[in-house]
Amino acid sequence: MTNTRPEPSRSIATSKPTVARSLRLLALAGITVLSGCTTRLTDFTVISTKNIDFTQLSRARRGATRVRGEDVAHIIILFPTKIPNLKEAIDRTIEASPGAVGLVDGVVYQRAFYIPYIYGQTAYVVEGTPLHLDAHKTSATGNRQGARSGDRYLAATLDPEGKSVRLKPIDAQEFTRLAGLPPRH
Repeated sequence: MTNTRPEPSRSIATSKPTVARSLRLLALAGITVLSGCTTRLTDFTVISTKNIDFTQLSRARRGATRVRGEDVAHIIILFPTKIPNLKEAIDRTIEASPGAVGLVDGVVYQRAFYIPYIYGQTAYVVEGTPLHLDAHKTSATGNRQGARSGDRYLAATLDPEGKSVRLKPIDAQEFTRLAGLPPRH
């Protein structure tokens, strides 16, 4: 008796698409696992973690360039080294521009990536334009440095060219004298 059943073909051509498909899926899975994620949390007009005397905001000026700061936590195997802190990220961003007291027109992001059982990171990232207070520096109590607590006025003096201003803290009596007002009793 003869065997009339055809023998199944075992060509290499039929196994190549399966191998190629498997490699593509493996590559896609690898890219997904190795890629990170950045999420835009919020935009802000003004933000600060510093104590600011809001009566001094008329002296504020924007910095020339944007600054960036972050607070990063590393994940080793499964264990994070710390929890990222948004306040710390804002502080680092403000401190990236010496003399800044806040940020304007900025963005807060959260960034993360993780390679399972090996390493990862999670972070808050803050970007913004630094906000500086001009003229006299303001101390933690809100008084201008060098000024007495009774000094609530500034006398402005222009240079001979009329371009540069020198500010000097003065008290109420000096202000009254300079303004030509009758003295208070």
